[in-house]
Amino acid sequence: MPLDPSLFRPDAVTPEMTAFNARLAAEIAAAPPITEFDPAAVRSAQREGAPGRPAPVMLDIARELSCAGPGGRIPLRAFVPDECAGAYLHIHGGGWVLGGYDMQDEALWRMARESNLAVISVQYRLAPEHPYPAGPDDCEAAARWLVENSRSEFGTDRLLIGGESAGAHLSAVTVLRMRDRHGFTAWAGADFVYGAFDFSGACPAATLIGADSLVINTANIAWFCGHFLRDCEVDLADPDLSPLHAPLHGLPPALFSVGTADPLLDDSLFMHARWIAAGNPAEIQIYPGAAHAFDSRGSPLAEEFTAKRHGFLRERVK
Repeated sequence: MPLDPSLFRPDAVTPEMTAFNARLAAEIAAAPPITEFDPAAVRSAQREGAPGRPAPVMLDIARELSCAGPGGRIPLRAFVPDECAGAYLHIHGGGWVLGGYDMQDEALWRMARESNLAVISVQYRLAPEHPYPAGPDDCEAAARWLVENSRSEFGTDRLLIGGESAGAHLSAVTVLRMRDRHGFTAWAGADFVYGAFDFSGACPAATLIGADSLVINTANIAWFCGHFLRDCEVDLADPDLSPLHAPLHGLPPALFSVGTADPLLDDSLFMHARWIAAGNPAEIQIYPGAAHAFDSRGSPLAEEFTAKRHGFLRERVK
């Protein structure tokens, strides 16, 4: 279906969403920006529960696994329902710098139950201690492990991949590496949530709406990217870094999800269009007035987003 232009108009934003964004803006303004801190300090604060944000809940039901990686063993955290129609490799967000495989337990266990999937989350190495290409290398290794072991571990070889923000970026890079380096194209689906798919500046929304946007803005985007690319001499349009520039043939059906108030809006719009132009099925869900990471902050649109996401995943493993 063609994009609906009404979704991008100001009157598409509900009063509830406007009020939510105002509260979120006040919350963000009351806290010092992360750019003033060392990444390790931000990680510690996230785990302890930053002001206004609770500490992550870690569930006993999670199964701890690991796989071999280029920098040592890679921790994996699996959520396995009674019956698995497929297995989903989840790659967490956090700008390649923050976050962890054990910080979304409640959401991933819900995904596992509602989508009938074994959900396996990856603890890839984080920048700046481990800049590019360490994170992508670990995700590639985890994907290879899943391809080789999903049948014996989870009773299924119907595989999906996805994640949020930097996790969506790493998922796209992993899909491309698995195709180009290992000849694997049998993913049942790809789930890209407000991903970053370009470092070269080809997506103007990042500068047009990003200077004072909610959650991520031009200042902290530069902080994240600077840490991820520390001491790297790499062409910013290299497809291994910016998958928007890759040949996209032979890739799985994909769902792109993004809000209209997200500086990464164009990344999803452009990648969705190129995905289809390469002959792959794809759909995009646009959320009016939604900022980056809107689903994790109690947004009025969070349940709608979750229902559509889980519905896509269920359809891909029928």
